[in-house]
Amino acid sequence: MPSTRFTPGTDTVRAYRDALGCFATGVTVVTTLTQQGPLAITVNSFTSVSIEPPLLLWCPDRSSLRHDAFVAAERFAIHVLAEDQLTLAQHFARNAEGFSEGNWHKSTAGTPALDGYIARFECQKYESHPAGDHSIILGQVCEVETRPGNGLVFKRGQFGGFLEQI
Repeated sequence: MPSTRFTPGTDTVRAYRDALGCFATGVTVVTTLTQQGPLAITVNSFTSVSIEPPLLLWCPDRSSLRHDAFVAAERFAIHVLAEDQLTLAQHFARNAEGFSEGNWHKSTAGTPALDGYIARFECQKYESHPAGDHSIILGQVCEVETRPGNGLVFKRGQFGGFLEQI
């Protein structure tokens, strides 16, 4: 198949999204506690920034109804989802407040903690910056918890798992 070359712009948005989709990412759910209660959003724009200090970033879409609450949040938690948590990822992609008594508890730091993740990063807001149609939120990691398991992966519009070498 021949390669495709284009300049990103209004007439190549779909091609640009498809090109970005070639990069497999892990799937996370970010949570915070607001005055109205727990809030969550499914995110795949997440990465490590620095080891010293321990910084992570994630990028909510500015058109999201959840955007402003997360930019204002002083504390949040990033949950790296296990490969069997597709339903949870889809749920929080559509519904920000879909918490039930059985699927979360308040962490010692005061953020909503979900169950079943393979890694959880408890963060204090470090900085946020507007960046095009998204915002960049940097968090300083205060605590980490990990569990064994394989992560949920997103690539080319599809969810899947990762085959580990034996």
